[in-house]
Amino acid sequence: MDIIITGLILGGTYALIAIGLNLQYGVARIMNLANGEMLVAGGYTAFALYTGAGLSPLLTIFLVAPAAFAVNWAIYRVMLRPLVKRAPNRGALEQDSILATFGLSFVMVGLMVWAFGGDYFNYAYLSRRVEIFGDGFGLNRVVAFLCATALCAALFIWMNLSRAGMVIRAVAVSPDSARLVGIDVPRLSAIAFALGGAVTAVGGAVLSTYLTLDASTGVIFTMKALIIVIMGGVGDIRGTIVAALILGLGETLVATLIDPGLTLAAAYALFILILLFRPQGLFGRRQA
Repeated sequence: MDIIITGLILGGTYALIAIGLNLQYGVARIMNLANGEMLVAGGYTAFALYTGAGLSPLLTIFLVAPAAFAVNWAIYRVMLRPLVKRAPNRGALEQDSILATFGLSFVMVGLMVWAFGGDYFNYAYLSRRVEIFGDGFGLNRVVAFLCATALCAALFIWMNLSRAGMVIRAVAVSPDSARLVGIDVPRLSAIAFALGGAVTAVGGAVLSTYLTLDASTGVIFTMKALIIVIMGGVGDIRGTIVAALILGLGETLVATLIDPGLTLAAAYALFILILLFRPQGLFGRRQA
């Protein structure tokens, strides 16, 4: 039971990391390699507000989310929209966006080192233990899991039941067909990219309550998010959540029963198996 609960808690936090990238890649068609740096920036902001002003990290998300939305909107409109306009096809856009956001990740790392320094940072918040089915867990990890669950559920409901969510899903499925029915695809793509960045930054604020971060750790989160997005199916939030839980459970099993040093190897092994046997993801549809 301890392994299952630990795996679910880890998977829930992974889902929070990956949903933002899925929105950006699945809807806006931007493979954002600076996704992890946005997460670290959200963590830095929560850390600074908590240690400097005593503001609860759970309240900082109401400041982090709109700020990150505005920043990511500007990034898309200024840096990425020209790439979208000139790209002759989706493959070319993915290639250009990978190169552009790869450079952006280094810019963001440099800015964070300049603003906050290059040292690791952490802080004690809700760092007491609670018992679940007789096993002890950190309260901050449980709260992070509950926040991730609430956010994932809200996004899933919004995407599937609201008109705006269904419009975004239409753009994700086929941008060309969406244009034919009067949907403003450039505007919706900018919104999806900005929303994805806001979700990622909120994830950073929540995860900073128990993770030790520094300016250079973003690449780890980017790679985990990419694995989950490909496993679950590009543009499918349901698949992202399920894939994140599978990855969390898999890593926990390997760390507990075999060796903690093999968790990253297990994650990439699972990723390779998905690419070999189900490249469209768990819930994706094979293209004709």
